[in-house]
Amino acid sequence: MRFILASASPRRREILENISLDFEIIADESEEIMIEGEKPYDTVKRLAMQKAKNIAAGIESGENTIVIGADTVVSIDGNILGKPNDEIEAKDMLLTLSGRINTVYTGLAVIETQSGKEVSDFVSTGVKFRNLSEKEIENYIRSGEPMDKAGAYGIQKIGGLFVESINGDYFNVVGLPLCRLGEILSEEFGINLI
Repeated sequence: MRFILASASPRRREILENISLDFEIIADESEEIMIEGEKPYDTVKRLAMQKAKNIAAGIESGENTIVIGADTVVSIDGNILGKPNDEIEAKDMLLTLSGRINTVYTGLAVIETQSGKEVSDFVSTGVKFRNLSEKEIENYIRSGEPMDKAGAYGIQKIGGLFVESINGDYFNVVGLPLCRLGEILSEEFGINLI
């Protein structure tokens, strides 16, 4: 069985490498379009499936492949926070998150190319930030870490210093809810990773 991760995210790659899954990366480069008023969990499921379908469409017939798509957003006050466009936007996001709970949503999409079977789901995790000082935010932005991450933070590195607690799946906050992915592969496709 061939596995493809339809994402260029180094964090998702590392999660799958850590469980010794033999997989390839073929990143989907299509534009991620946000739909105003769409619920965060619908957004991540739609974008994850878009990524998986785009890559699955390029797989030669006869070659049974599992394509895994994922998309992650941060939500607070009903607003979706994607990746910041610049340092000013990153600062605004971090000020909004300071001292509050945000919700991280990751959509998962799994496609088996031979059968055409498609399964999608999402996982949500609550993340409580401690109160942040402006100096901490400025120093964090100077590190460069927030610039390629939904909500302008990464829990697995320096941004973890801001996280007081989480309610849910840690790997979901990193960008790939590993437990749910394992369940989908096992229950829906008969593939056990352990």
